[in-house]
Amino acid sequence: MWPAIFGATNLIALAAWAVLLLLPRRPLAMASVLYLGVALLCLVYTVLLVLLVAGVADPLHDAGAAASADLSLAGIRALFRSDGAIVLGWTHYLAFDLFVGLWIARDADAKGFSRVAQAPVLLATFLVGPLGLLIWLAIRERRARASGRWE
Repeated sequence: MWPAIFGATNLIALAAWAVLLLLPRRPLAMASVLYLGVALLCLVYTVLLVLLVAGVADPLHDAGAAASADLSLAGIRALFRSDGAIVLGWTHYLAFDLFVGLWIARDADAKGFSRVAQAPVLLATFLVGPLGLLIWLAIRERRARASGRWE
């Protein structure tokens, strides 16, 4: 079950990233990334979270509420001892990185950056999320300041 869910979430994310990177940024394409990509991943995450915490699917091996309250390295490691928890964590990354990529694309379009200039930043966000976001924040700052828009 967990490999199938893992594969499905990866396909959802890859399809949404492909739309974001390759298709014209028309309202339907952007809405599909937001709702069929980000929101769908968030829904999968929420269902998995409820099932795992309730112990219905792949209980968190005595981790439960006690381990989730332990924010030490050992406590976090204990949470990820099950395949279900790993899929949950991966889905979290996929959803948030895609949301950040969508924001970067919209922000870059609004600030007049070409799609060619955006592509490396979006690819970095897809592969190494926080690094891609940091690169974008550094790049956008000058243009945002020049235009007087900090949005």
